[in-house]
Amino acid sequence: MHLVPAPREFQPAPAGEAPFVLGPGTRVAADAASGTTARWLSSVLGAATGLPLPPAAAGEEGTVTLRVDERRAARGPEAYELTVDATGVLIEGGGPAGVFWGAGTLRQLLGPAAFRRAPLHDGPWTVPPVRVVDAPRFRWRGMLLDVARHFMPKDGVLRYIDLLAAHKLNVLHLHLTDDQGWRIQIRRYPRLTEVGSWRARSRIGLGDAAAWDERPHGGYYTQDDLREIVAHAAARHITVVPEIDVPGHSQAAVAAYPELGNTDVVDTSALAPWDRWGISRNVLNVSDATLEFYENVLTEVLEVFPSEYVHLGGDECPKDQWRASPAAQRRIGELGLADEDELQSWFVRHFDRWLADRGRRLVGWDEILAGGLAPGAVVASWQGYAGGVTAARAGHDVVMCPEQHTYLDWRQAEGPDEPVPIAHVRTLEDVYRFEPVPDSLSEAEAAHVIGVQANVWTETMDSARAVDYLAFPRLAAFAEVAWRPLPPPAERDFADFERRMDAAHYARLDALGVEYRPPSGPRPWQRRPGVPGRPREGRPPAR
Repeated sequence: MHLVPAPREFQPAPAGEAPFVLGPGTRVAADAASGTTARWLSSVLGAATGLPLPPAAAGEEGTVTLRVDERRAARGPEAYELTVDATGVLIEGGGPAGVFWGAGTLRQLLGPAAFRRAPLHDGPWTVPPVRVVDAPRFRWRGMLLDVARHFMPKDGVLRYIDLLAAHKLNVLHLHLTDDQGWRIQIRRYPRLTEVGSWRARSRIGLGDAAAWDERPHGGYYTQDDLREIVAHAAARHITVVPEIDVPGHSQAAVAAYPELGNTDVVDTSALAPWDRWGISRNVLNVSDATLEFYENVLTEVLEVFPSEYVHLGGDECPKDQWRASPAAQRRIGELGLADEDELQSWFVRHFDRWLADRGRRLVGWDEILAGGLAPGAVVASWQGYAGGVTAARAGHDVVMCPEQHTYLDWRQAEGPDEPVPIAHVRTLEDVYRFEPVPDSLSEAEAAHVIGVQANVWTETMDSARAVDYLAFPRLAAFAEVAWRPLPPPAERDFADFERRMDAAHYARLDALGVEYRPPSGPRPWQRRPGVPGRPREGRPPAR
């Protein structure tokens, strides 16, 4: 039935068995735990079909019934079973999330037109008789959306939440701060958005040959905007994980509050949010005042985001200013640390404890391993597999997101037509064949790989159309890797995945308005002739 991601078990009914027909009399019944999903299903299918789909009592014939069933819970809260016959549809989940994912499968079974916002025809709307038994492989199935380099307005973020839900992805990692912009309102420190949320100009492309876009670029989310984003995601069983990057990637914050920088070695009063791409050398100082500043920032972040996980970056922090800073060197001596790597570890450990005291968990990029890993930290392994393997063997949870497999800003093909080509080629098939858990891990160590994540970095993505082009269709392949337990990479059936994409899923993306990269290559308006990238030759290492 061309489902994406493919379910674990799919059992069509014997030939000749009648389908279920949605019509004017069709109702939706739900238990108390499934009410939010029932309202969502009636909303999206009602818009697509023009049918009212009002609520009903359980047990009525001709209904779509949604309920949590403890028998399904043995396979996890996101497991579900969907059964369709001529009398109705029954979706039973191990928990409310399982019911929601089952409802998403029902939507796919109705055909691509079920993803439209208005009916294309009067019907009939039929669901084939079938039984689907399904559950995800990983509990963290995420996508990072970088809104710091290029701001995506709130409606665009809400749209991407819907796209994640359509692919059974359940984590949106919002990269809210970086050298080039600060995107979250902090009431105690208004200059973070007054100064830090916009830059005077931006580079177009990468490298020395890149030109300038002289338009100011900026934007930020109010705390109410973010509460709306969190609520929209929660209704779709998606967790929004905020990222506040420290101690590097912090020039926008230092521009807003110069005292956060290393003022004993650089004049931070002249700084502005960075207008280039790369890694700024202007990092935070390590004073008690800076720690207090970010504790106050995080206090407001925790009020907005209920997520158990809070990402604090910890990556790509140049140590030059700390090496030159008498204040940083005194701090190293006072704490009895060996070097600047241990100083960064001390900084990260401080916030690990601070978050743990408030019932939250710190997530950081794999650089937080240097100098000693904070006790409760989760490692997001982006520099290949090595950091994740080290962390898992030490008993730490890991989210695998190695750049050579999951960075969706990397180019999708060879050739001059790919817009702003970055790094190595990562085709749709490359992403589909990604195996998140190295076979070098024991079973107990592999259990610490709690999930996988695709990262969408937006230095070269200055519009929603550009994000769509680079994210899709590769995000659909990634979603199947994240959801479905698969055999070793050599045995993955990419031909079957392509068949399902061609038969239905590209049409679903069309219905959703996604401007994906066609299999034949970019459309004329998707190219960026003359805009330089930074391509690399050959293939990246597999591990």
